[in-house]
Amino acid sequence: MKVVLTSMLVALSMSDTSAAGHDPLPTGVVAADMDLSPFYRWNARLPKRPGVLLREEALPRQHDMDAASLSLRILYTSTDVRWHSGQVPVSGTLYLPTGAPPPGGWPLLAWGHGTAGIADVCAPSWTTHDQRDATYLNRWLRAGFAVVVTDYQGLGGPGPHPYLYWQAEARSILDSVRAAFAARPKLISNKVVVAGQSQGAGSALGVARLAHKYASDVHVLGIVATGPNSTFPEGPVAVPVRNSSNMFLSFASGGLRDDGPKIDDIVSPRGQLLLDLARRACTDELGALAQSLNIRKLSDALSISLEQLAPHRIPVTDMPMGFVKVPLLIATGLEDDTVEPFRQYAAVAALCASNNNVTWRRYDGLDHDETLNGSFEDSRAFARALLAGERIEGNCSTISLPVTGR
Repeated sequence: MKVVLTSMLVALSMSDTSAAGHDPLPTGVVAADMDLSPFYRWNARLPKRPGVLLREEALPRQHDMDAASLSLRILYTSTDVRWHSGQVPVSGTLYLPTGAPPPGGWPLLAWGHGTAGIADVCAPSWTTHDQRDATYLNRWLRAGFAVVVTDYQGLGGPGPHPYLYWQAEARSILDSVRAAFAARPKLISNKVVVAGQSQGAGSALGVARLAHKYASDVHVLGIVATGPNSTFPEGPVAVPVRNSSNMFLSFASGGLRDDGPKIDDIVSPRGQLLLDLARRACTDELGALAQSLNIRKLSDALSISLEQLAPHRIPVTDMPMGFVKVPLLIATGLEDDTVEPFRQYAAVAALCASNNNVTWRRYDGLDHDETLNGSFEDSRAFARALLAGERIEGNCSTISLPVTGR
């Protein structure tokens, strides 16, 4: 394994390391920690700075990502804002396209992946990307972008993965960009487009909100969000609290307040079986078990009512209203039954109400998964316009409640 310590890390003194006094990061079985390989565990002191590249190692080429000339697993630092434990190591992957880079280096596509699970074994840098995601990322490589993909905090690295907690996931994305620059500084330019699917779409929208303060050194040109799960309580369109079964993963990994009951104390017997599996397996196995246990909704997995749960939950997908400085492209499949089109419309309406530059594309006949690749041509055109410095004309003035086939 090739270990790369950046000059920044080597230059750090002992006083410039993660200091005592931070809250401890939960670890162990309840945090879904697993022993993957030594690459994912950093035993030395961590620098205080986020985005420091700690390690890299070569990955075997994935057969459905043939446009990658270089594939790397990376480990870098990011800021834990959920448990306030300081800097934590976060893993991810970095890909370079074939051919010679343009002057100044390849533009960078920073991608936030969708739901994989909460156990370390679900980290895409460990499992490799599934066919849908690999196809999508390969298309960006063919379009001349370098691609960096964070696993997100706690998915591969130590501690829980704060699933859907966009403040942490957005930082994981921004710090993956910094790590990519450090890994190949002469080959990647500081022209960054951030994209995300579902869970990652909420994270990408979080990047738009946080980048200018948390990572002003990262030049984010715009955001692509496909199937976003973001919610805006102060927005013009009200949506009910989600009762979908995948919200269970949030409460199993940081979505409950620390001063309230633990997830193990409020699950039903069926929910305990699902929770035990969630701590060691990924979405395919979880979906199969949930179906066999007839867990269709979050409430099916709990021993308390949603009303009793309400004061203990952290609104992980809630975002404040406000203006962001970059254009946004939102892609919605009108057959999406994971994040229903009405919920995505509510998010778009909130973003538009804050005078953001939003382009909303809707796709007849496409479901949640299909929208990712089904929207690619529009996403690529959007990214190319951003790189060219063209003015992006949003369509907030024409948005309306979508008519779906469901």
